Amino acid sequence: MNMLQLDADVIERLNAKAQWVWEETLRIHRRSQETRVASSLSTIEIFVTLYYGGFMRFDPDNPIWEGRDRCIISKGHGSLCMYPILADLGYFPKQELERVCQAGSFLGGIPDPVIPGYETVNGSLGHGAGVGAAMALGLKCKKSKDRIVYVVTGDGELHEGSNWEAFMFAAQHRLDKLVVLVDNNHISMLGPTDEIVSHRNLVQKFDAFGWSAREVIDGHSVVAIANALLDCQRDTSGKPKAIIVNTRKGNRVPGLENAPLSHVAAIKPDLIDQLLGERR
Repeated sequence: MNMLQLDADVIERLNAKAQWVWEETLRIHRRSQETRVASSLSTIEIFVTLYYGGFMRFDPDNPIWEGRDRCIISKGHGSLCMYPILADLGYFPKQELERVCQAGSFLGGIPDPVIPGYETVNGSLGHGAGVGAAMALGLKCKKSKDRIVYVVTGDGELHEGSNWEAFMFAAQHRLDKLVVLVDNNHISMLGPTDEIVSHRNLVQKFDAFGWSAREVIDGHSVVAIANALLDCQRDTSGKPKAIIVNTRKGNRVPGLENAPLSHVAAIKPDLIDQLLGERR
């Protein structure tokens, strides 16, 4: 199902889901401090808009349904927020959220395809774009007219050269059903991306590689992300599409948001209690 317009009810529902996912992500991290939380807080609105906004076709009862759209979560370490989304949609029981990173649980700190709803292994960075391009080519060879392959990658991950090989490949083969969303939170593992290897202007780079690119200034606005996805739907250029989503690492957490080393930092349980207004 594709969302054709953004009415007030849809916007309210998406914002409510984004708030709930933010809270559930913090609760999971409070129980499992080894999880990478800052990277996950920057992607929440991206995943909420994709999965609740009508842009993704999927069937929780049949995760490998042939007619599904594909979402390749290349920055797997930054997708803890997907656990509550998938549980809420019915891919697995919500009780499993209580066991993340525990012995016997299939919900680990870094996800893999044993989790219903995940398409690929998501540990090593730089692979998602290539996998997504191959899937898009495969669907094109099968004469699929409407199935879309989404790839969610991080800006730090784009330091891996394999991404740019995949981007050239996708442009060469005019994979117009491939949509890459870049979580552009400007911070890599050891500091700001601009101080490590600056991307300068990612929209211009994707355009130069033969893509149709656009930018979301506020990556924590479900409306802005949805409008960019709608723009991709209307795009008839025949090119693969890129959306540069400007986000904040560690969004809305004091001391973590935009902190240079937030990637490997944990949030103290007492602060999570305070943020959630909960006492234990």
